[in-house]
Amino acid sequence: MQPTLFTDRLILRPLTLDDAEATQAQFAHWEVVRYLNDQVPWPYPADGARRYIEEVALPGMASGDQWHWSIRLKSPPEQLIGNINLTDEQDDNRGFWLGPQWQGQGFMSEASAAVTQFWFEVLKRPRMRVPKAAPNLRSRRISERTGMRLIRTDEGQFVAGSFPRDIWEITREEWLEFKSSKQ
Repeated sequence: MQPTLFTDRLILRPLTLDDAEATQAQFAHWEVVRYLNDQVPWPYPADGARRYIEEVALPGMASGDQWHWSIRLKSPPEQLIGNINLTDEQDDNRGFWLGPQWQGQGFMSEASAAVTQFWFEVLKRPRMRVPKAAPNLRSRRISERTGMRLIRTDEGQFVAGSFPRDIWEITREEWLEFKSSKQ
């Protein structure tokens, strides 16, 4: 059973099919999807969020190798502002997106810290690797601020085209050290 996670300002609730409409409203924007993997269709179809939740997120959660959360404000808790997920894939363990009006306010840093803690403390994984389009500077800053380091760059295919793809990593030991230095 996937738990609900809490931060100072957020509730990370396991994603359900009931989240499809709110996800669709926040997700289907160029500034949200442009640096995501090119498996995301663009223009985003009207049923894209529902299909993603039904065909990818829920089966992955049921199989126990994916964890998906809706990101919600504590006040008001019904306001979905984004999604964050963890996956048991070799170089792709965490992904996220945030609706345009919620970007630049530190919400994703909070959500990332919560799921990273879950990854290392609950799931007991030895390392986390996160791919991102090199031009996605906001996402890069989240990795830098959370103690991750760039380990490799290759070529990636994204909704906006082909870009260098950076792979960021942090080990459990590095994360524990980083976490203790911030307390």
